[in-house]
Amino acid sequence: MRKIITFLTIVTLFVSCKEEVVNKPERLIEKDVMVDIMYDLSILEAIRNQNPASLDTFKINSRDYIFKKYKIDSVQFAKSNVYYASDYNEYKSMFEQIRKRLEANTKSVDSLVKLKKKKKNPIGDKKQKQAAISRDTTKLD
Repeated sequence: MRKIITFLTIVTLFVSCKEEVVNKPERLIEKDVMVDIMYDLSILEAIRNQNPASLDTFKINSRDYIFKKYKIDSVQFAKSNVYYASDYNEYKSMFEQIRKRLEANTKSVDSLVKLKKKKKNPIGDKKQKQAAISRDTTKLD
C-alpha cells in the first residue's frame, strides 16, 4: 500500500509540473520580438546609468519609446513578460540570447574605439618620432 501511495504521489507531481502556471495571454508578444524588446530595454537602461543626461536631453522615456517602436502597450508587455517568466528555462534562454547580443555589440564597439584611437595616434606618433629624430640629429651636430 505504501508503495502505491508513493508511486501515485510521484506521478501526480510529474503530471502537475507539466501544467501551465500562467495562462497564455490573448495578445502574447512573440518570443523573438520579446527578446528584441528586452534587448532594447537593456541598452536604454545602460545609457541611462552611464549618461543620464543624454536621455533627458532628448526627452526620451525608454518605456514609452519601446511601446511606440514595437506598437505594444504596457499591459500587453507585462502579461507577456509574466507568461515567459513562468517558464524558467525559456526565460533563461531568452536572457542568454540577450547576453550574447550584448557581448557581440560590446566587442564591435570596442574594436571601433580601438580603430578610432589608431587613426588618431599615427599622426601624433609621427610628430613624436619626427621630434625625437630632430633632437637626435641636433645632438650629433
